[in-house]
Amino acid sequence: MAEQLPRWTDWARELQALAQAGLEYSPDPYDRERFQRIREIAAEMVSEGSGLPLERVKDLFCGESGYQTPKLDTRAAIFQGDAILLVQERDGRWALPGGWVDEDQSVASNTVKEVREEAGLEAEPLRLIAVQDRNLRNPTPYLYGVCKVFVLCRALGGQFQPNLETLSSGYFPLDQLPPLAVEKTTAEQIALCFAARQDPNWLVPFD
Repeated sequence: MAEQLPRWTDWARELQALAQAGLEYSPDPYDRERFQRIREIAAEMVSEGSGLPLERVKDLFCGESGYQTPKLDTRAAIFQGDAILLVQERDGRWALPGGWVDEDQSVASNTVKEVREEAGLEAEPLRLIAVQDRNLRNPTPYLYGVCKVFVLCRALGGQFQPNLETLSSGYFPLDQLPPLAVEKTTAEQIALCFAARQDPNWLVPFD
C-alpha cells in the first residue's frame, strides 16, 4: 500500500483544480483575479507544508491550464523467456521502460516511443495489462493525479543505445529483480505483468 499524504494536501489539490478550472472558464476578470489568488494560496499551502521553495511548487503544481485531469504514464512489459525487460535509471535503479504520454501520442504509440528511447528496441503493443492510480500503488505520492497504463508488448528488434534517460537495460526473472525505482515501478506491478502474460483470458484490472 502506498503511503498517504497529509490531509491538507487533498485540500490544496482541490483548491488548485477549482482555481485552474475557474481560470479556464470564467469570463469575468474580477473572478479570474480571485481564482488566481486561490491558486496562489494552494501553492503557498504546499510550500509551507512541504518546505519546498514557493517558485518550485508553482512550477510543479500550477503550471498547466484548462480543466485539470490526471496525467498519463505508460509502461511497457516486454519478455524474453521467463525474464522481463527493465531499464536502468540515471540514479542506478531500475524500472519498466516508460514515461509521460506526450500530447501528440496515444497510449500505444507513446509506449512504443518510450521503449525505443529508453531501451533501443522497436516494440509492438499487444494488449493492456492494467490501469492504476499511481498514488494508490507507488510510494511518494504526487500532488496531482497520475494514471499508470501497463501494456504487454513484443520486441521486434534493436539494441540498447546510450541515451540521456537510461544507463543500461536487461532482462530479469521475477525472483531476481534489481533495486527498483519504486516511484515508477514496484515489484507488485512487475508481478502483475508476469501474471497477465501467462493468462490468455486476462481481465484488465483498473482503479
